[in-house]
Amino acid sequence: MNVQPEQLEIQALGECRIDSPIKGIRFLENGDRVLVSSSLDAVSGVISAGGRLPAFEKAGPRSKIYFDPSKLKCGIVTCGGLCPGLNDVIRAVVLSLYHNYKVKTVFGFPYGYEGLTYRFGHAPVELNPEAVSRIHEYGGTILGSSRGHQDIGEMVDTLDRMNIGILFAIGGDGTLRGAQAIAEEIRQRGLKISVVGIPKTIDNDISYVERSFGFETAVSEAVKAIDAAHTEAKGARNGIGLVKLMGRDSGFIAVFASLARSDVNFCLIPESPFSLDKLMEGLCDRLQRRGHAVVVVAEGAGQDLMQTSGACDASGNLRHGDIGVFLKERIGDYFHNLKMDATLKYIDPSYTIRGVPANPHDSAFCLLLGQNAVHAGMAGRTNVVVGFWMGTFTHVPIPLAVSQRKKVDPESWVWSSVLTSTGQPKDMR
Repeated sequence: MNVQPEQLEIQALGECRIDSPIKGIRFLENGDRVLVSSSLDAVSGVISAGGRLPAFEKAGPRSKIYFDPSKLKCGIVTCGGLCPGLNDVIRAVVLSLYHNYKVKTVFGFPYGYEGLTYRFGHAPVELNPEAVSRIHEYGGTILGSSRGHQDIGEMVDTLDRMNIGILFAIGGDGTLRGAQAIAEEIRQRGLKISVVGIPKTIDNDISYVERSFGFETAVSEAVKAIDAAHTEAKGARNGIGLVKLMGRDSGFIAVFASLARSDVNFCLIPESPFSLDKLMEGLCDRLQRRGHAVVVVAEGAGQDLMQTSGACDASGNLRHGDIGVFLKERIGDYFHNLKMDATLKYIDPSYTIRGVPANPHDSAFCLLLGQNAVHAGMAGRTNVVVGFWMGTFTHVPIPLAVSQRKKVDPESWVWSSVLTSTGQPKDMR
């Protein structure tokens, strides 16, 4: 990854002079780093050029903190689409603030950034350990969520008026862009408010973050849909199971769910274009040889094959055509015209997946993300998102995290493994 050391520098509100109230743990030093690349070629190239090695600041507790916990008030917002683990992260942030740092005042702002503006009339919700004690057992978010842009000035006015010292913004690309804009407005006003992002994207598509919470749970749930599609396909003569999974611009869920089940014969993702002719020929050949087939398609795949309106949603994302319904109709027409009996079962589990609680491994990951976000905020870090890189929690500048969308590399070993598992050709155009 071509990133310069200066792009990795983390903004801070000022010098940390207050002793941390946390006792009996190992603190991080401010110089602790994790390299962006572990490639020997990349490292030796930078060294030979006399440059600094690009490295992330490690996330974790510091012995000295910026904010006085006895005077601190914090806020939490959850934005964008639902995702497994949202309640786990809220709970982790509240419990860490309350028990680790003795911060007694934490507000949840309802319905995302709407809750930070006066015009919607959403009253902040006070959060404490009792209020969040069981929320991790349920899907969704107790704070509600929303999409769309809000007035940056109004949101900062609210934070300033309520004397909020740290805002935790839980969301994906659009949410983080909003958090960046809030942090910049705060800086221009000379306010001492920290803005810390926690990456929430079920598609796992935030740059310089190896893994986002909810992704593992999403893959686990997607596998159940693939199992059902495979069972349906095998139960009929010339049976076809078609599963549409989430992945607007990045096909990670489709890729890893397909790898988890070697029953998938075609995995279609936005990063690897395909043609209807190639897909239909492949399906026909598969049915003639084996009598059944399973197709997994990410929602953003094949958009060039459909007519779309060009309109955008509330978050500014281009509205995609429904590739699942499109393929269902085209596959049905193709075999009808061939006068070949085929039975197609279409499954779209998207909202089922989004609304489930996090699995235990994801839940533990949410806990660590929330704790590290609190550590970052208490140390006065701002305009920062808590990342995960090479097994280590990191601080990633929000401008870098939103600089581009992370995608599946069609030349990577992961995609090569999908091709090996499915047997589909590399080039389906």
